[in-house]
Amino acid sequence: MLSRLGALLQEAMSAREPSVDLLEAFVEHWKGITHYYIESTDEDTPAKKTDIPWRLKQMLDILVYEERQQAAGETGPCLEYLLQHKILETLCTLGKAEYPPGMRQQVFQFFSKVLAQVQHPLLHYLSVHRPVQKLLRLGGTVPGSLTEKEEVQFTTVLCSKIQQDPALLTYILEGKKTIARKQVSREPTALPGETASIEDKDHPHSKPPDTGPCGAGALSSQLPAETEEPAGGIGENNLITSLIGLWKSKKGWVALKAQENLLLLVSVASQAAATYLVQSSPCCSAIVEHLCQLYQLMPTFLDPADIATLEGISWRLPSAPSDQASFPGKEALAAFLGWFDYCDHLIMEAHTVVADALAKSVAEKLFVEILQPQLLHVSEQRLLTATALLTALLRQLSSPALLQEAVTFLLGTEQQPAAPEDSPCTLCTHLIRHCDHLSDEISIATLRLFEELLQKPHEQIVRSLILCHLEGRLYVVRGSPEPESYEDTLDLEEDPYFTDGLLDTGFPPSKPPPAPATNLDGKTAVTEIVNSFLCLVPEEAKTSAFLEETGYDTYVHDAYGLFQECSSRVAPWGWPQGLTPLDPHEPERPFFEGHFFQMLFDRMSRILEQVIGDLMQRIQRVPQFPGKLLLVRKQLMGQVPGEQLDHQTLLQGVVVLEEFCKELAAIAFVKFPPQGPHRSLSPPPEGHV
Repeated sequence: MLSRLGALLQEAMSAREPSVDLLEAFVEHWKGITHYYIESTDEDTPAKKTDIPWRLKQMLDILVYEERQQAAGETGPCLEYLLQHKILETLCTLGKAEYPPGMRQQVFQFFSKVLAQVQHPLLHYLSVHRPVQKLLRLGGTVPGSLTEKEEVQFTTVLCSKIQQDPALLTYILEGKKTIARKQVSREPTALPGETASIEDKDHPHSKPPDTGPCGAGALSSQLPAETEEPAGGIGENNLITSLIGLWKSKKGWVALKAQENLLLLVSVASQAAATYLVQSSPCCSAIVEHLCQLYQLMPTFLDPADIATLEGISWRLPSAPSDQASFPGKEALAAFLGWFDYCDHLIMEAHTVVADALAKSVAEKLFVEILQPQLLHVSEQRLLTATALLTALLRQLSSPALLQEAVTFLLGTEQQPAAPEDSPCTLCTHLIRHCDHLSDEISIATLRLFEELLQKPHEQIVRSLILCHLEGRLYVVRGSPEPESYEDTLDLEEDPYFTDGLLDTGFPPSKPPPAPATNLDGKTAVTEIVNSFLCLVPEEAKTSAFLEETGYDTYVHDAYGLFQECSSRVAPWGWPQGLTPLDPHEPERPFFEGHFFQMLFDRMSRILEQVIGDLMQRIQRVPQFPGKLLLVRKQLMGQVPGEQLDHQTLLQGVVVLEEFCKELAAIAFVKFPPQGPHRSLSPPPEGHV
């Protein structure tokens, strides 16, 4: 009796709380949206003020809830209805019509949420990726569009899905004609019920065949040897062109998010997908085209000092710092450098196939077609600006692929030693000549370019400019025995600039240099080499000892840190630890240090002739020279207030020259072979380089 009563109560409760039919509710909400277009006559009411957003939200919730009730990998009847009855296709059409006003935003939001929240793979289905392509063509073309926020969210979802499954790339990028052409052979997921009308309610529970979406590993077998271009050519609006339009947005966060989405896209792990991205999309060409457009927006002439103020600008913060002085073209320069940094970052993070293609495109379009004519231009202003810009680009550059292209652009591929009479018409040769230009500004700017280039971790740079001329050791006389001591090769002639009978300067007489010591291996101690630099400045013109400075060793720790940094940089290149033995039977050939070293040595020799050769004669004409020189040193060190003196430039030049020679001596000291005295040198203190 009690059991029968319990059964009746349970039956009554079931009758009072009837179960909800999810498919019926889903269809009812969809019919409610379609009936709006049949019954409504008000064309001005915004979509957000109708029940359309609420009904789309209910449909999304039903799809998500239904999926949670299904076994893994199975599709529920509501999702099948969505696929069979082309609901997404219809929504895309409604969004294109933009009726009611704001409907496009609602469609973008619904697509994004369905793709993000429904875990079942959807983009493989024709009834999904085809409307996705159509929806992409609706956005990303008009800067300042009212749907920018929704568009960038939509592309974020798509790029995330592609990164998880690179096989999706072809489904999203391909054009409609290509897909239709390949549908029979490579689209097994098309559902037979997809031709059904949206109003077909006679068989809402009809289940499609179990065809399952394609797996991630199917891409390589699906891609033909030469992928066909999408309908309308590579330039047709798709995910890439949508991102291009969005990264040009005036809203900073929209542009940044679009750039981050593209970064996700190019880092796909699949080689086939990366190849497809390069060959069948406008990805690389659009990125580089934007870079070149930003270059053209800059003024023809920019001061190298102004360019240097924007060093280290990042693509995430491309705006020029507001705390720096303004100059014409500042914002345009910041935008260009920021986008170049983004290109470099893309190449660093992208799949190798994409990275190589993008690097080559940057080299061809920016370096060769734009910068090279400027570097060879007869206008000194254009030449100066292009040189300073190229230096700034080298300073920012960090990706190996783009560095290789920059090295090839600047130095070429030839690494054979040159002869003195050679005068090749290469860019490198022109740049070396610019280092000794009539314009000091151009000379300094080009020397800075080479300085930046030599700091890059690329063996071809050092080999092409320097090593290829030294490897044969032609600077050693053939047929003679190797010297037992380096002092045998040092012919320190009396310096013609140091003369006796100078006026009494008031400085104590200089101490004679210590006798050269010889190591056990027969090599002259580093002392002689160091002294060869220190003796470039006459003792009568030195003042550092009067301020209790110990001499060149004040630069030793800095030089040692630099030497260690350079040693670490070249360590992976596998250079031999010792010199290559000379072949006494090899015929002697004239030694040529190469055009780069020849230019440096010529400039340094002229400096010595112009400065030191005239120095002693000029300082004799300066009254109270010792006291004034010491005062200027203290001024330069900040120990005393600045005071204008007669012959100020000359006095400052003497102090700077002494410090320069001390720095050269320190460099010579620390790079002496390990068996030399610097072996006992303690490493630089923590934090001091």
